[in-house]
Amino acid sequence: MATKMRPIRSTISLDEAKALIDAAIRPIEGTERVSLAGANGRVLAENVIAAADVPPFTRAAMDGYAVRAQDTTGATREQPRALTRVGTVFTGQVADRVVGPGECIEIATGAPLPDGADSVVIVEETDGEASGNVRVFSAVTPGQNLGPRGADIKQGQHVLRAGVQLMPSRIGALGALGRGDVKVYVQPRVAILSTGNELVEPGQPLGPGQIYDINRFTLAAVVANHGGVPVTHRTAVDTLDDLSRAIDDCLQDDLLVFSGGSSVGERDLVLDVLATRGELIFHGVAVKPGKPTAFGRVGGKLFFGMPGYPTSCLSNAYILLAPALRRFARLPQYAIRTMTLPLSHRISSAPGRHQIYTVRIADGAAVPAFKASGDITSMSQADGYIEIASGTDTVEAGEMVEVKLF
Repeated sequence: MATKMRPIRSTISLDEAKALIDAAIRPIEGTERVSLAGANGRVLAENVIAAADVPPFTRAAMDGYAVRAQDTTGATREQPRALTRVGTVFTGQVADRVVGPGECIEIATGAPLPDGADSVVIVEETDGEASGNVRVFSAVTPGQNLGPRGADIKQGQHVLRAGVQLMPSRIGALGALGRGDVKVYVQPRVAILSTGNELVEPGQPLGPGQIYDINRFTLAAVVANHGGVPVTHRTAVDTLDDLSRAIDDCLQDDLLVFSGGSSVGERDLVLDVLATRGELIFHGVAVKPGKPTAFGRVGGKLFFGMPGYPTSCLSNAYILLAPALRRFARLPQYAIRTMTLPLSHRISSAPGRHQIYTVRIADGAAVPAFKASGDITSMSQADGYIEIASGTDTVEAGEMVEVKLF
């Protein structure tokens, strides 16, 4: 008996798809507190105002001697000034006496400036003797070779504002303020569900007509790289009951991503279930690969229906899912690195469809790498991709193209 096919009767442009997704996404609102050790890459959910000065005391910026600047006036190598060393102070210590006239205290970089002193003579401009006499060969001025209290951060200063992504330097600023934890936005939990009777878990033997599930792992990697927490669910088989059960499980998460079941076969039931239970915003994008991509809402949660073919799925995960997830997670837009190179071979493009064409870089040129939508090596052996507009039928060899790097 012939299989009844249900073709995608209309498609929207890639730009229209992006606009519809963008209009539907609302940045996540939930927050949590995490330790500084776990804050890298997270998005700050509070304004950070300094409760104290950083550093909290004036400190030596160089190894040397804490002095009263007036006691070094006129000092040269020919006519040094003689001072009496009355102590030593290291980092983490406080001097136990005041620097008086004609006196100095040996000091390490970062140690608190002793009372009475107003500057530091660097050790290279001195000659200390075991007897405690120190000859100073260069005059200093008040404040010289010091890190003043509050030089880095002033009490009451706005240090970081809500909405910035935390990186090592910003985490360092939080550490300088003595913060052990910080309030951040939660990372969206993204349900990843593969569908299809033919799919087998990697590591298990294949039966007749079966293939390994690829998309669950590629989608999880994209989600993890763009601010989400991938939550993989067991593969759903092609029955209404199992798909309904699987969708119920996925609704515990913040965003749903389905792989397979969005094409044109009679047994592609995912969209039937979703359309019955929710809203289908679009199905079918004029892009190659990845035409049978869907987007909608079910149970109050947004979902992406990604193609089952691995290259189509991963391509649209980069083009559509990743930017949407970053906006949902409040991350900045991803800055794609690009290179402009000559195309090594002529490419023909599908008419009326925006084509994402994978390439590898070799010998200073962009070499076509795309095979077919079902071939994962179209992506795994590529360094990036070029985009061919829907109105372009061919790109000639030697033409300069912009390669967007993975």
